[in-house]
Amino acid sequence: MNHEWRKIGALSENIRGGLFWSGDYGLTLLTISVAMIVFVITPLRGTGLPGRVVFDLIVVTLMLSAAFNLKGNQIFKVCLIVVIFATAIVLTVARIHPTFVLNVTASFLVLVMLILYIQVVILVMFRAGPITWSRIQGGICAYLLLGMAWASAYQLAEQLLPGSFNFVSKPNGVDELTSKITYYSFCTLTTLGSEITPVHPFVRSLTIAEAVMGQLFPAIFIGALVSLAIQSRSNHG
Repeated sequence: MNHEWRKIGALSENIRGGLFWSGDYGLTLLTISVAMIVFVITPLRGTGLPGRVVFDLIVVTLMLSAAFNLKGNQIFKVCLIVVIFATAIVLTVARIHPTFVLNVTASFLVLVMLILYIQVVILVMFRAGPITWSRIQGGICAYLLLGMAWASAYQLAEQLLPGSFNFVSKPNGVDELTSKITYYSFCTLTTLGSEITPVHPFVRSLTIAEAVMGQLFPAIFIGALVSLAIQSRSNHG
């Protein structure tokens, strides 16, 4: 009887979320959601394309679920919750009553939130267990989040130091600025190059750092996955 109760308890735990992340389904859904934000929603944000809020809510829900299914620092989890709710409140208020202070605060909070997101994804990716295709998708997700975080840093710099970038056509409003800056960030991350040019020395330093990170991250990521795969095989061998 006790054995049966333990089985029921284990099943309940899986339903509450453990199985979702232990099976890496969460990483797959998270990667799809982030990819939609980067490749579809954000580029067309300046044209008024709806849907960003829906995908943001999906990402927030997945991030909170992942964080609470990880064994780790409770302070980090509390910080993640506080930053997420603070960002949501400031972004909402900035939409209703846009001011310089609110827009700058929103950009800063988004930057902090994205950095925390990257940490959550990396912790999920490199937890114990076999190397799966979903973990590789998690690496892609972390890479995309890295580009988004740098975009938020660029946007914050442009808001604090207007004229930090030389745009072909000046962005009209925050949405168009976000769209253009995100495009620039991923062009820099992939060393593709862009018609948008950094002017301020600080922004140029950020650009160099992102270009270097864009080359180092895949190499480090692949090396870490290979190391985990070898360790996993040796443990099961």
